[in-house]
Amino acid sequence: MNEKKQFIAAAIDGPAGAGKSTIARTAAKELGFIYIDTGAMYRSIGLACLNKGIDPGNAGAVEALLPDIAISIVFKDGEQHIILNGNDVSDDIRTESVSMAASRVSAVPAVRAFLLELQRGFARENNVIMDGRDIGTVVLPDAQVKIFLTASPESRARRRTDQLAEKGIQADYQAVLDDIIKRDYNDTHRETAPLKAADDAVLVDTTELTLPESIDAVTSIIKEKL
Repeated sequence: MNEKKQFIAAAIDGPAGAGKSTIARTAAKELGFIYIDTGAMYRSIGLACLNKGIDPGNAGAVEALLPDIAISIVFKDGEQHIILNGNDVSDDIRTESVSMAASRVSAVPAVRAFLLELQRGFARENNVIMDGRDIGTVVLPDAQVKIFLTASPESRARRRTDQLAEKGIQADYQAVLDDIIKRDYNDTHRETAPLKAADDAVLVDTTELTLPESIDAVTSIIKEKL
């Protein structure tokens, strides 16, 4: 009898703007893993709420909307695209307003339950690097690799402002910093699956690291388990 293949799961958690998506995506490409951006899933639900005029903080209204939401992930040229009700919203979900909406809907237990099986299903069938807020603590508690990626709020705000500028979007640094501090508070103080490092996670602080150095640090930790 053939034994079922053992896939490797790397869980990367951390606060908003720590570079999780960029680092995880690049590391996955280097290692031949599939990258799963769980934050994009929450952003999609946040976007759906905004499009319907629903307060993302109204748990009852958000839960009532879930049956009308269909989220899927497709890969084009190695890049993950988020499909919301048949529409590619990969760019639409990257605004600051959607970011805040995502933080609020992620505190709704029904939303987390709605996405949990989808996320776990990917890890059962693939070598994955999955990033988010509670991957190592809730989504994939048995992941072979757990990393908590962080950086100072000021560093994260500067990076975010620079990223938006590269896309032609002018953002006020102080406003971005205020949003990050507010989101950190929301993420760490919510009742359901608050942001925290798993007990067995490796801490990687990228405040003083360049992007290539951050990628190397994360990739090296994962390679140790291969």
